[in-house]
Amino acid sequence: MQRKRYSLEFKQQLVQEAKEAGNATQVARRHGIDVKMLYRWIRDSKHTNWQNASPDAKAVTSYTPSPGEFRELETENDKLKKLLGEKDLEIAILRDLVKKVNPAYRTKWK
Repeated sequence: MQRKRYSLEFKQQLVQEAKEAGNATQVARRHGIDVKMLYRWIRDSKHTNWQNASPDAKAVTSYTPSPGEFRELETENDKLKKLLGEKDLEIAILRDLVKKVNPAYRTKWK
């Protein structure tokens, strides 16, 4: 079976028709195309503004924190690491207690 190519105008016409009708399945059946293809065209039509945008609008700038902000981030990171360590220790202690209280309860803990 040979692959069929559709023109951009035809695709846009069907997408517009599907949006107006509110039923893509009915539009696809009427034109004899696969419903999944029409849904893909509808999805792709939503991103045309991004494709047509200027390269300046698409440019992403990187954020570099100031030295003060960097120090704040480092201290927050250290606090979070300490908290995580404490929680891991609590979990290990609780697992040991469960094993001591109920020795028949043997499961593999990570």
